[in-house]
Amino acid sequence: MIQTYLLLLAGLLLLFISGKYLVDSSVVIAKRFRIPTMIIGLTVVAFGTSAPELLVSIQAAIKGFPGIAMGNVVGSNISNILLVLAITALIFPIPVPKKSVRQDWPALMFVSLLLFAFAWDGTLSRLEGLIFILLLALYLVVAVFQARKSPAEKKQEPAGGKQVKTWVAGIVLLISCAGLAVGAKLLVEHAAIIAEGLGVSQRVISITMVAVGTSIPELATSVIAALKKETEIAVGNIIGSNIMNILSVLGFTSVIGNISVDRAISHFDIPVMLGVTVLLLLMMVPARRSKIVRWEGALMIVIYLLYIYMIF
Repeated sequence: MIQTYLLLLAGLLLLFISGKYLVDSSVVIAKRFRIPTMIIGLTVVAFGTSAPELLVSIQAAIKGFPGIAMGNVVGSNISNILLVLAITALIFPIPVPKKSVRQDWPALMFVSLLLFAFAWDGTLSRLEGLIFILLLALYLVVAVFQARKSPAEKKQEPAGGKQVKTWVAGIVLLISCAGLAVGAKLLVEHAAIIAEGLGVSQRVISITMVAVGTSIPELATSVIAALKKETEIAVGNIIGSNIMNILSVLGFTSVIGNISVDRAISHFDIPVMLGVTVLLLLMMVPARRSKIVRWEGALMIVIYLLYIYMIF
């Protein structure tokens, strides 16, 4: 059993390292072809940070572990807010841009409600996955259009820094993709074994261990930004990541094959995800300030611990 846990941790580590280098190498290649930094952030980086969830969910669906595929996304979206954003706020209060309240949050709530409606009957079908993918394309087009129109989003390239050769970035990209595939395989297979050994459902393991593991890239990025007191983009990044998890991860996974949804996920975990999303709005809109402060971060962590206690 110890070997199983070690292999699961190895899968998590591979996902974290491969995800990081996938984003870094993709950005280098995109810049080589003169793709604007703004568009790189909305597409390459967004897909890169959702790559661990995508690979894990696809592996789970292929291997017949639907509880892991769906639980991974729902659990990641919950932990992104109640853990990643909360820990970031504990380190340094998080400013809330007006755009996050007026545009990003409504988009997140819409796709979350759509997931709730699609999953209620116990299946996420290919047609519903295709709808998610079409919405993903629309979301990216609108985001790029708005970013181009915004005067604050001028083309900015980072000054200085060591330049990486394109062919080197290409090799790193290929190795990163392979690392993600292997890491996802290790994580899914051994998470299922651990769930069986502990006598708990795949849903519980996926919503806790697997979901937190695939959220590590967001957590690491947010904590580093908070330590540098650069938390301005934290809210937007988390909301964007949650939107991408639903539209891209579940979209592409369900197009490969219908995903059966555990009743506990559709009737309990997804409603919790909706409640957490509403809680995020309540913390973003107080008129007296435009920040998520430390006591709110602490409150979110307490709510997360209560949720974990309830599902166990």
